[in-house]
Amino acid sequence: MRVVIDTDACSGHGRCYDLAPVLFTDDERGYGQIVGDGSFTDDQRAAADKAVQACPERAITIVD
Repeated sequence: MRVVIDTDACSGHGRCYDLAPVLFTDDERGYGQIVGDGSFTDDQRAAADKAVQACPERAITIVD
């Protein structure tokens, strides 16, 4: 499983990288970026779920 960001929908609130810095980082403008290919372990699933739920634009999704 992995997380993805709809970069067109992202408004740069930064909640994803604040809540799950192992999965997300920010670019030079403060917009969320995926770390690596977005894959995460079972131990990181809770952090991924928090980021999905915290995104006001619903720009983050989890895909198989």
